[in-house]
Amino acid sequence: MNHVQRRVSSAIPQVFGFANRSFKSLKTPGEFLDSSSPCLTHGIHVFHCPDAVGIVAKLSDCIASRGGNILGADVFVPENKNVFYSRSEFVFDRIKWPRAQIDEDFLKLSKMFHAMKSVVRVPDLDPKFKIAVLASKQEHCLIDLLHRWQDGRFPIEITCVISNHERGPNTHLIRFLERNGIPYHYLCTTKENKREMEILDLVKDTDFLVLARYMQILSGNFLRSYGKDIINIHHGLLPSFKGGHPSKQAFDAGVKLIGATTHFVTEELDAGPIIEQMVESVSHRDNLQSFVQKSENLEKQCLAKAIKSYCELRVLPFETNKTVVF
Repeated sequence: MNHVQRRVSSAIPQVFGFANRSFKSLKTPGEFLDSSSPCLTHGIHVFHCPDAVGIVAKLSDCIASRGGNILGADVFVPENKNVFYSRSEFVFDRIKWPRAQIDEDFLKLSKMFHAMKSVVRVPDLDPKFKIAVLASKQEHCLIDLLHRWQDGRFPIEITCVISNHERGPNTHLIRFLERNGIPYHYLCTTKENKREMEILDLVKDTDFLVLARYMQILSGNFLRSYGKDIINIHHGLLPSFKGGHPSKQAFDAGVKLIGATTHFVTEELDAGPIIEQMVESVSHRDNLQSFVQKSENLEKQCLAKAIKSYCELRVLPFETNKTVVF
């Protein structure tokens, strides 16, 4: 197919009433879901497969045939590429459509269309994502992540925080972690020993890792041994400034645009598939303190948005080093 993008979306706040083109919300006309039902549950499904005729219709029929209701759907078919991406949000009665049956139904579709990825998530029923957070001396991203987690903004369970920087027992961060029962592991690293085997042991039961300004390079052996996604955040000072004190270098150079980038970690340093980027203008009115503060705020926001998108199944691999972010 030669379509650049096929997009179907809905901003209807109620749980029924979605209908557009080949997407069918309801099993039969007049059959409605009771929005007050305690059994009504929200689900998410993402699909990545070779492009073919009828995928949208089959996905819709799969949900509608079980009495589910599609709230919104995004579809992307890149130009001159034989590949199909979709993300659907739907509601359903978990008594009529048990969780195990959902997996079985979508597995049939996966086999039918030879899918590279078919993932369904039911946030109210499925376990939270287990993550570990790695950080160094700078705390702004780590503390922001912890407070957002405490406020319930992420469907995650933080198994531990790992750092190559030692912190005293009476610091704000350590007290926060102790109050919430999150272990803190200090691992002193050197050029000769990055303590990677110990880190792997600490994170072996996690679903993904977050590098919240962790200033150590993870080796290819570590990435292969862990085998799951790792999300990293770094500044995007424009033009690029490397080495020590990049914010001071950028400030002294009089840059007018700063940014932050969140990406997946690969063996090539800071070159993995990008998940999220943010920029902000700075001016002659900024001093070094406000300049740094703006940069750190961007990093916090950029990392938080990337984690939220990842947990909501909005991020899919595209080609060699790109992502589709719905």
